[in-house]
Amino acid sequence: MRIRYALLAIMLVLASACQSTTTEAPAGPPAAASDAGFPRTIKHAMGETEIPSRPLRVVALDQTFVDAVLTLDTELIGYTTYRAIEGGELPDYLEPVLDQAGQAVPVGSLEEPNLEEIAKLEPDLILSAKVRHEKLYEQLSAIAPTVFSETTGALWKDNLRLTATTLGQEQLAEQRLADYDRRTKAIGAAIKEKQGAMPEISIVRFAGEPTIRLYVENSYSGLVLSDVGFVRPQDQPTTQDSIVVDVSPENIPDLDAEHIFVATWDDPTAREAQGKIIANPLWDRLKGTKHEVSDLIWMSSVGLQGAHAMLDDVAKIFEVDPAADAR
Repeated sequence: MRIRYALLAIMLVLASACQSTTTEAPAGPPAAASDAGFPRTIKHAMGETEIPSRPLRVVALDQTFVDAVLTLDTELIGYTTYRAIEGGELPDYLEPVLDQAGQAVPVGSLEEPNLEEIAKLEPDLILSAKVRHEKLYEQLSAIAPTVFSETTGALWKDNLRLTATTLGQEQLAEQRLADYDRRTKAIGAAIKEKQGAMPEISIVRFAGEPTIRLYVENSYSGLVLSDVGFVRPQDQPTTQDSIVVDVSPENIPDLDAEHIFVATWDDPTAREAQGKIIANPLWDRLKGTKHEVSDLIWMSSVGLQGAHAMLDDVAKIFEVDPAADAR
């Protein structure tokens, strides 16, 4: 009898232990936790779009949104190819966030996105800009919820925030922008301390035309350098209606500044136009120090990762701490 009671006691202890283990096992996150704040309606350049749940598989049809999606820790599954890169690969400046693009594939060019390839990917969100793909909006919307900005370039910060609102990543976007702001200020302060004052700068581009493009302060690269604290020559040409001023060969002196950043579109026509300008005696008479920079980064990236790559260049050119820890 005592043996029976002893065995029964042991069985009760074991049962209790099993029950305790089952009760205390960590539970997975609630199924709907990732959808907090959804559905939501996004107002954008083409109207309004309802986003039923947090987007997890995104196709981005413009570089600014490729950058934004990856910056906001969201999986990119499709993108339009970059003209300056053969083979359809994503650019190196995105390396810090490429973990989110492990399965991403090209879906046509920026000029001609492939709707069939986009549909095959079964995205739950498509991002682009009205200035790029306005005519395709209805067809894209039939594939997945689609959100368009008005344009790209100078509006890169607004487009990052639009992407964040669409993805439910507003807090992360503000954190990333605050990190960028700290880094620009740190690099700017280091340059000012070393130089005694912030140098005057110009940003010029050879893009195939017989004229030279002078990028003004409200261009993408102009805004990044303005965030660092650089200033423009007082008499430098400017415009309120565009991000560039076309400068003819006879007006090359208008490009002068203490430092001139020079980008050239990777195209034979652009290289030929550049050669003609450089051969002009007025080009050699510019007093400023000229710096060759990546056209892909300074002109086409139009996003936060591209801006950080620009800051890398600036820190290297002026030989100051890149303030990478502020990123």
